[in-house]
Amino acid sequence: MSIPNEALQKLVQEIETQAITAQRDINVVKTVLASKQRDVRMLELTSTEVNHLSENTKVYEGVGKMFMFAPIHGVQKRLESETTELKSDISNLNKKLHYLETTHKNSREHIDQIFKSSGR
Repeated sequence: MSIPNEALQKLVQEIETQAITAQRDINVVKTVLASKQRDVRMLELTSTEVNHLSENTKVYEGVGKMFMFAPIHGVQKRLESETTELKSDISNLNKKLHYLETTHKNSREHIDQIFKSSGR
């Protein structure tokens, strides 16, 4: 029992569309992932610098176009929480990237399998 050419063509188009969408999403996730990793590095560098300061050092945070005094322990807590949040986001993005790469790979394999089986 053979599948009609029109049905095969439609199936291949659907799978190819899925593969293209997965590839596009992979590129977006990689870009966001790189951005978040860069932000984590910046936060960790800032945290290291702040940790080297003495407790008496005045620390100021940027708020819009001005700077406001902030207690050093408050700045340290904010940096730690932002770093933790970004690392969680990175972990989730890595899972999403793995899923999308698997989807793309499977779509390509299905297309190849359809072409091999139709060539018989």
